[in-house]
Amino acid sequence: MSTISNVVLVHGAWADGSSWAKVIPALAAKGMAVVAVQLPLTSFEADVAAVRRAIALADGDVVLVGHSYAGAVIGEAGNDPKVARLVYIDAFAPDAGESAGSLFAKFESAPLGAEIRPDAEGFLKLTHDGIFNLFAQDLDEGGKALLLATQGPINGAALGGVLTEAAWKSRPTFYLIGDEDQAILRVEQERMAERMNATVAHVGSSHVPMLSHPDIVTDFILRAAA
Repeated sequence: MSTISNVVLVHGAWADGSSWAKVIPALAAKGMAVVAVQLPLTSFEADVAAVRRAIALADGDVVLVGHSYAGAVIGEAGNDPKVARLVYIDAFAPDAGESAGSLFAKFESAPLGAEIRPDAEGFLKLTHDGIFNLFAQDLDEGGKALLLATQGPINGAALGGVLTEAAWKSRPTFYLIGDEDQAILRVEQERMAERMNATVAHVGSSHVPMLSHPDIVTDFILRAAA
């Protein structure tokens, strides 16, 4: 495999592109051209379209990185021929015919599930306790407060977006597992990574290792790119 210099980062639910704020400059310092997609989180189709637009603008092959819900998004958008490698960070990894939601329904119950609240229009948010104690428990108080204030509500229907073809079946795939994740439990991440035959690494983090352990996440992406 040849080295790739383009990285497209895709955030998950209850987040935005700023969730990669610590990783972007570290990748750029290594000569990588980095784009962080801003997902609308209004529908699975809209989220996939946003990632495809970013891939189309890249000058050459791409390492496509997805966190959490975005694992489903990159599994669909990653079928673009410019996507050479996939990186999953504490992420859902559905197969064709599956969605993030259908996988979650099969998983061992994760503590964060009890802290998800819908609004009148079907958008989901996390409670204060969900962010502080289960989503980002290894961040400092300021980091937790920032996530709480900037979390991106996701339309519940987006979690039901079904893959037509799983890009991980035809590309080298890498999976970083957060061992203290309370949103997608470690055992479920391990099962998904094994099914994908992914190159696996572990980090002792919450669901947001790109914020709590950005050096490890950066190194893992560079490993995929190389």
